[in-house]
Amino acid sequence: MNETGMRGVASVVGVGHTDWAKDYERSRQGLESGDSYDLGAAAFQRALADAGLQRDDIDGLIVGPKTAYERMGEVLGLNTRWGGQADSVQAVAQACMAIYSGMAEVVALVYGYDQRTSKVQYGGSGTVSGGSDHLSYIYHSPWGLTSQGALYAVMFQRYKEIYGMTERDLGAVAMAQRLAASLNPNAIMRKRVSIEDYLAAPYVCQPLRLLDYCLINDGGVCLIISESSRAKKMAKKPVPILGIGRYDLNEGATSLEPRLVHFYLPAQQKAAAQVFNMAGLGPSDMDAIQVYDSFSCHVPFALEGFGYCAEGEAAKFMAEKGISLEGALPVNTGGGHLSESYMQGWNHQVEAVRQLRGECGERQVANCRHVQYCSDVAGKAVTIIYGSQG
Repeated sequence: MNETGMRGVASVVGVGHTDWAKDYERSRQGLESGDSYDLGAAAFQRALADAGLQRDDIDGLIVGPKTAYERMGEVLGLNTRWGGQADSVQAVAQACMAIYSGMAEVVALVYGYDQRTSKVQYGGSGTVSGGSDHLSYIYHSPWGLTSQGALYAVMFQRYKEIYGMTERDLGAVAMAQRLAASLNPNAIMRKRVSIEDYLAAPYVCQPLRLLDYCLINDGGVCLIISESSRAKKMAKKPVPILGIGRYDLNEGATSLEPRLVHFYLPAQQKAAAQVFNMAGLGPSDMDAIQVYDSFSCHVPFALEGFGYCAEGEAAKFMAEKGISLEGALPVNTGGGHLSESYMQGWNHQVEAVRQLRGECGERQVANCRHVQYCSDVAGKAVTIIYGSQG
């Protein structure tokens, strides 16, 4: 198996998104910013402009899971020779595979979701249905676990009892990400928080507090990924994709076993080995990481699973090394899902690209050359390493 074959084959050449803060404020006022297709289309237009491309340059299309591929193509006016539907990290992986195999050269990844104005429920009786999107809720609803928040609360509670991590320790995540958001003009929540603010926040599902939960907001995101030799001729500095890794834990998933026994650690370790081998790099080479953070506890789990510290030592790492922009390993440098925008992992890809381009202003990580994205959702550990063209 050639694990390094896709290294550097594809590069991100354009990024765009809607005005998340304005979208959020409009939804709070009962106004709409458009439906999921409108939001995706607005992001697509901005990404095209960012890349200096025309619509007809796009020959591949991947859409987020909340929109239909055919309809989004129709809205965007795209007839592509390859495409489909995927979540944020799988979309990047699929685009790379399509380019590597010659099925496409320039792929648009388009996500739009009007989840706030549509009053999407991520917990409670309204969440449970027969659709595949809700399988993780259905299996546990007889015990009252109707939301991901409840599932992660149980997960973090067991982690606390095994390793001694405290709620004060976990508060470092919310504080670090709000610091980053305060320096990000695109972020929704920009007021800094202290550890006292964090501990004063009410529990939603104990031991997780309000500031441990992600935002719920409307928005759209688009990335444009090109074959790398073509990317070098485009307007902006391309950001090569150096590595991709994935490993799934399906056995025992409906009984919470992967969450509660090892906190997804085996899947993360296997995905980490793949991505670092493909990229020819290791954790010490990363200048920043972006972690899927629907809940704050994703961050300590990722630090351990992807090799930044030993198992059970995330609290020590966060306290001694630091995960804020002022620390040794900046995490979620745009504010993440907790403070920037909940775009289900898509905004993390944009932040990684902008950090590597040096476009982040006050929150810019100095001499940023490698950024890793880490995701562990429902037992699927997936990771990407983005690099700087130099």
